[in-house]
Amino acid sequence: MKKNRAILVVVLAALVLGLLSFTAGIGFGPTGTGSAKNIKTGLDLAGGVSITYQVVGDEAPSAEDMADTIYKLQQRVDQYSTEAQVYQEGSDRINIEIPGVTDANAILEDLGKPGSLEFKTQDGEVVITGIDVETASAQAGADEMGNKQYSVELRLTDEGAKKFGEATTNNIGKPIYIIYNGETISYPTVEAAITGGVAYITKMGSQEAAESLASYIRIGSLSLTLEELRSNVVGAQLGEEAISTSLLAGIIGLIIVIIFMIIVYRVPGVVASISLLIYTTLMLVMLNAFDITLTLSGIAGIILSIGMAVDANVIIYARIREEIAADKSVKASIQSGFQKALSAIVDGNITTLIAAAVLGLMGMGSIKGFAQTLALGIVLSMFTALVVSRLLMNALFALGVKDEKYYGRQKERKVINFLGKKHIFFVISIVLVLAGPLTMLVHSSSGGALNYSLEFKGGTSTDVTFNEDLTIADIDSQVKPVVQEITNDANIQTQKVAGTNQVIIKTRELSLDEREALNTALADKFGVDESLITAESISSTISNEMRSDAIIAVIIATICMLIYIWFRFKDIRFATSAVIALVHDVLVVLAFYAIAWVSVGNTFIACMLTIVGYSINATIVIFDRIRENMKLMQKKDTIADVVNKSITQTLTRSIYTSFTTFVMVAALYILGVPSIQEFALPLMVGILCGAYSSVCITGALWYVMKTKSLKKQDEVKKVTSKKNK
Repeated sequence: MKKNRAILVVVLAALVLGLLSFTAGIGFGPTGTGSAKNIKTGLDLAGGVSITYQVVGDEAPSAEDMADTIYKLQQRVDQYSTEAQVYQEGSDRINIEIPGVTDANAILEDLGKPGSLEFKTQDGEVVITGIDVETASAQAGADEMGNKQYSVELRLTDEGAKKFGEATTNNIGKPIYIIYNGETISYPTVEAAITGGVAYITKMGSQEAAESLASYIRIGSLSLTLEELRSNVVGAQLGEEAISTSLLAGIIGLIIVIIFMIIVYRVPGVVASISLLIYTTLMLVMLNAFDITLTLSGIAGIILSIGMAVDANVIIYARIREEIAADKSVKASIQSGFQKALSAIVDGNITTLIAAAVLGLMGMGSIKGFAQTLALGIVLSMFTALVVSRLLMNALFALGVKDEKYYGRQKERKVINFLGKKHIFFVISIVLVLAGPLTMLVHSSSGGALNYSLEFKGGTSTDVTFNEDLTIADIDSQVKPVVQEITNDANIQTQKVAGTNQVIIKTRELSLDEREALNTALADKFGVDESLITAESISSTISNEMRSDAIIAVIIATICMLIYIWFRFKDIRFATSAVIALVHDVLVVLAFYAIAWVSVGNTFIACMLTIVGYSINATIVIFDRIRENMKLMQKKDTIADVVNKSITQTLTRSIYTSFTTFVMVAALYILGVPSIQEFALPLMVGILCGAYSSVCITGALWYVMKTKSLKKQDEVKKVTSKKNK
């Protein structure tokens, strides 16, 4: 790189960092467009709209119909936010909570009024009903003349497709009436037989008309007919303290990581720090640009991703030092370091990106939101490490920073015999993994296997009207302790109803005696009118269908990762070892949840998914080095020598990356509010476990499978040789 170009690169990097920092911190225009304060936030940070529906009819709805309706409503409200929640209240009510919005009427109008839906022929025969419709969406296009055309796309169930195919075949040229709550809302003419399960209602007058009809059809496909009972604007579940402490933890953690990188890697450490700052500010800007909903666990996830983003830089700079130690020039070492680190960085990140893509496509709610944030973080970290860092490194070299002392030389390291202790490591892992099921079995005899939170098992929602407008800080410091004294459980969620003195308190399921005790305690402490206190049982916000969808998504993601690793490494043993280590880490963290009795809620899913991404990334780095060293293997070398050498060579990376990530999460745990601490503590265990499994387990697993395979091949050769003789 020429000197003039190098100066330009440095100046541009400074300008870009300055621009991104200004955008994320202040933004443009009177509304601060692009600033972090405008990022869409979840119910826990910003509040939103709460809508309660009542089932229409004299008979109590079945549990199956309620579950089906809740599941379908969850799919509907995902269009507003991936963090929207739908759950049952009492026996015949359904609550919907949508974060980041303040106009309940607009949501109700857009969502549609739930009711019965039928498709009938001209003579009144019912063709299909709402339960035969999977979904409906408005579409926009253009005809042959370039004029805009609007339509509604219907996707039917398998049974619905069969019935609709027969009806349209017999009614070509005739209308099909769409009847909602007894009123005809559309009567499109059948132009051809529709047998594929996808139909289009064309010639809509406008986009608004198409959206309105699609909304009626979507909401009419519910198993039950609902009517609006009430709607409220609710405040944030957490106070400003939660956000401010998390941000402070992020800043402190980031400063520690930057200082650490500069001390350890010198000039490359400075480059990594600049790249890290660009990554952080770019992440904030992109969250805003892509309209991703951010919750408190999302903030924790971003802070965690900052620690993980260091990983690519650590891999690269360790490689540069190795090349310098091989007596290459600094310039050649920089070029070779980036080149040799490329495969490990790309394979590790693409593997995690595959998981994020599957989870984003198949997951719902918080799963989808997590996947979006994860995918964005992966792409940005690869960009800053492989593009920004490389440009800055070459620019500084061109500007005269050429002495080896600025980069460091990898010291000769004695190869550690990790495989010699593999049986000890295997025993330790088996004990850790089995500790989970055994502890859960003990807990099951006294209640529940795990400490499930409200999101998983539901509870009681108590609506209290106080005599004054309490702040969130007042609720946390004054109300929650009173509630906890009655419930003997710290798992309490509270929400304010905007414009009133009402506070909604959600706890574990309370008995009648406990409800009365809570009412009395609130009356004694705050002087509230007991007659204005109401309580209802509420279902979990994570339904059985959502759980099964999440499990299926994780299984498919794991299979896809296995296939990718198999394809890239040309050895099924690498893929199998990686997946076993991944499952090992998840089970060990699950054991920690059981032993430490940490609350299992929404953050549990995010925690487990984070560990999956972290674990697979650490494993790929070691496998990449084994693959490289196998190609350079000499006759005197054994496979055990190669594995031990590879783990030893990547040991610094394993320690440094684990340290920087641990520091970020530890800062969260020390400074964060209780809900963040419940997220950070298992993550710290997961980080330590991921470091342990990647160093002590994955290489050993591959070695055992590899040597057994070679042994079988030798046996086959001996048998074949004897037969030939």
